[in-house]
Amino acid sequence: MKTLIIIPTYNERENITRVLTNIIDIIPQVDILVVDDRSPDGTGQVVKEFAQTTLSNVMLLERIGERGLGNAYRAGLQQGLAEGYEVMLTMDADLSHNPVYLPEIFSALETHDIVIGCRYTWDGGTINWRIRRILLSWLANRFARFVLGVKGNDLTSGYRAYRREILEAINIDQVRSNGYSYLVEMLYWAQRKNAKIAEIPIIFFDRTRGESKISKKEIYKGAFTLIRLRFTKKNDCRRQPGGSF
Repeated sequence: MKTLIIIPTYNERENITRVLTNIIDIIPQVDILVVDDRSPDGTGQVVKEFAQTTLSNVMLLERIGERGLGNAYRAGLQQGLAEGYEVMLTMDADLSHNPVYLPEIFSALETHDIVIGCRYTWDGGTINWRIRRILLSWLANRFARFVLGVKGNDLTSGYRAYRREILEAINIDQVRSNGYSYLVEMLYWAQRKNAKIAEIPIIFFDRTRGESKISKKEIYKGAFTLIRLRFTKKNDCRRQPGGSF
């Protein structure tokens, strides 16, 4: 299937070349779209130079307008749909998402609409995270499941693949969140469309270069998103009969 890997970036100059190289080493034929939010550190220029020196199809989308992870995901997915891709996968640029899991994710997508790289399941986990951050992430997932009734162990994982059909069914233009809560909202709408969703265990490695983009503001925005969705009409997250959740 025609496949696109989408990598949002903001100030990832130190990491992006290694990420792209690691992906190409594992799946040489895949198309990669880097969605850069006008990084002042020159991430976009590094991607342009890399694309000129490799035989793989690496593309750069330099966004304008309001920055934010949700906006970057949306722009990448919209471009993937417009260009006829059948499978789209998102992953981080900071080396926290190991490309070694890509073949397993794509294999699972043959029988599911969405496949998530999951930290909070058997054989999954995190490396180099402080206990406080692990607890915060775990509680955020628990709270989202409680408020929205969304199924899954790792609702905030950005390492996930979508089939084209579920993205068209969701209508990604209606996904309003512009932060890490975008990931939860995507699953919320997908489960309302009875999506078949699978999780595979991954080991998440915290970044060793660059700075994390998570802030207190993101936490507050995430909580607001859950409350907004909770009171959306027809709050009905039903599962697909015979699906993973």
